[in-house]
Amino acid sequence: MSTHEEQLAEAMRAECKDIEAQMASPEVLARPEKLTALGRRYAELGRVVKVYERYETARADLAETREIVAGGGEDAELFRDELPGLEQAFEELAAELKNVLIPRDPDDARDAIVEIKAGAGGEESALFAGDLLRMYQRYAESKGWGTRILSSAPTDLGGYKEVQMAVRLKGAPEDPAEGVWAHLKYEAGVHRVQRIPVTESQGRIHTSAAGVLVFAEVDDPGEVEIDQNDLRIDVFRSSGPGGQSVNTTDSAVRITHLPTGIVVSMQDEKSQIQNREAAMRVLRARLRQMQLEKLAEENAQLRRSQVRTVDRSERIRTYNFPENRVSDHRTGYKAYNLDEVLSGALEPLIDSARQMDEAERLAASEEQA
Repeated sequence: MSTHEEQLAEAMRAECKDIEAQMASPEVLARPEKLTALGRRYAELGRVVKVYERYETARADLAETREIVAGGGEDAELFRDELPGLEQAFEELAAELKNVLIPRDPDDARDAIVEIKAGAGGEESALFAGDLLRMYQRYAESKGWGTRILSSAPTDLGGYKEVQMAVRLKGAPEDPAEGVWAHLKYEAGVHRVQRIPVTESQGRIHTSAAGVLVFAEVDDPGEVEIDQNDLRIDVFRSSGPGGQSVNTTDSAVRITHLPTGIVVSMQDEKSQIQNREAAMRVLRARLRQMQLEKLAEENAQLRRSQVRTVDRSERIRTYNFPENRVSDHRTGYKAYNLDEVLSGALEPLIDSARQMDEAERLAASEEQA
């Protein structure tokens, strides 16, 4: 453990104490969005501080024992046998501290918005998009997260042309690595399915795909500057499958961000105001992600560690029904429990992506050292 790393840990402990004081102030308590952002940073720092304090205790115990042994006498003989265990404990904590000091994704503790869009393949692709939606809903349920459909375009057979879902943690995570974004960010990309479609009369296996986009939620609207003059807002009548009218008022909202061309439509809420708020929520998340990707492109090291989470065109996974197999093309992970995966058993797949990402971050950190 270098002096620089110890100084970094000390600085993070000081920042943690400062944030703790801020979170108790009336000014912050009156601003939920500020409290959420501070709470996220506090959890991130707390993870390091806990390890650092154990490291300090182990270092002090080892130094004291070495001093006693070096002094000789009866006490030296009593403590000599303890030295190997104390040295091993200290080395393990030094390695753990070095690991938690590796730069993490600052958004890990954030909530997320998941978008699923049917690709080429017609109704079969739309049905697969529905399967993915239910998979993420069940996974979120297994994690104790809350989900809410923001917008959807269902098809007559029960699939979705596209659907947007907010996924939120209930309360602040004690460990930022357990936040929604920390898990779901690895799901972004193209998901491919191989199976016999319900519409196939010849019994042939077809291949189709659906795209998944994941955006970190914006807690404070002030994080993303949006000039109202850059927005074109259209209202229209909501409609369901087959163009059937859902209501008789123009409550649906379409917002176009003119500088970027991003278009967000919402119609699932009952009022125009609610749909506009939901659309702005998604627009902010998209714009923020776009800004982060631009920064990543400008920073070669950051781009290297994040490329698998931001490349939306990458085929990341195949779900093969005839073989009951799911394969992750980024990590090489394969399992023959497709039914369980589609029922929400995603943890092993996501863990394989997280481990790969952490290994790359560690390698990048060692290159810098």
